[in-house]
Amino acid sequence: MTGRALYFTGERSVSVRDEPVPDPGPDEVLVRTERSAVSPGTELLVYNDEVDDGTVADETIDSLDGTLSYPLQYGYSAVGRVVSVGSSLDEQWLDRRVFAFNPHESHFTAEPERLTPTTLDPDQALFIPNVEAAVNFVMDARPRIGARVAVFGQGPVGLLTTSLLAEFPLSELVTVDRYEKRRSLSRSFGADRAVRAAEGADAVDDVDITFELSGNPSALDAAIDATGYAGQVIVGSWYGTKDVSLELDGEYHRSHVRMQSSQVSRLDPAHADRWDKDRRMEFVRSWLAETDLSPLLTHELPIDRAPDAYRLLSDNPDEAVQVAFRYD
Repeated sequence: MTGRALYFTGERSVSVRDEPVPDPGPDEVLVRTERSAVSPGTELLVYNDEVDDGTVADETIDSLDGTLSYPLQYGYSAVGRVVSVGSSLDEQWLDRRVFAFNPHESHFTAEPERLTPTTLDPDQALFIPNVEAAVNFVMDARPRIGARVAVFGQGPVGLLTTSLLAEFPLSELVTVDRYEKRRSLSRSFGADRAVRAAEGADAVDDVDITFELSGNPSALDAAIDATGYAGQVIVGSWYGTKDVSLELDGEYHRSHVRMQSSQVSRLDPAHADRWDKDRRMEFVRSWLAETDLSPLLTHELPIDRAPDAYRLLSDNPDEAVQVAFRYD
């Protein structure tokens, strides 16, 4: 049987290749992918060759332990059905829907420990990793009652962060983005105000917590400027090889503003007394079961149209928010 796998082959170049479908080992299952989600953050950095050659993809995930050097397989949100089980495993795994941090490909093998069983619809389950990232950002920020909060960047992870923050008793939740489609979505997800990026410096000021999730280096300077005395900036963006220039002038010098990086692969040790990855994932799954995210999924394309998908996200972010591949 022949499967399909996506490869990043060079700057702004991807290909979908025919590959033999692997047989599961004794302690593995074979998964047939139904949907996989494209990350408009990290995957676009790879697509546009904006990652240092040799950067490790993610040493905490077995399927992503290689480097981000061409040619490579990448992606980390796959939802599918178990279609075959190894000789040492219980056949109850057969036909179970599972989520996996796995690259874009029609079939893959995995040990059950790498899989998250789910009863969610595939179009909902593919948001698991971005919801997990958003939960991590909010956990690191620890918003207090009555806080004034701003979120820069309303791509998928920014919108999910906005939706989570909207459940807190904040004084104000403001979002900042270049594109009207995303600003409109953020208002529907609970933002009190959504302003254009060009207005950010004038429209957002003296906030307690600012999240920089846009992936745009210039937004970090704007996020710092918007943060009030002794406030906090949570930096969830990865800028890759893009230059980041900050104006850390006298006002900043006296501001006591704190900047903190936040990334989902590891929990901040400050949470280790009560939280681990399993508990965080349990919350993610329960939140997804109660939250309709269908407005975020703006485009769904067959895997054979992968080149079109990346061009769309790279060249027309005003049209696309979350893009997914289907494997018919």
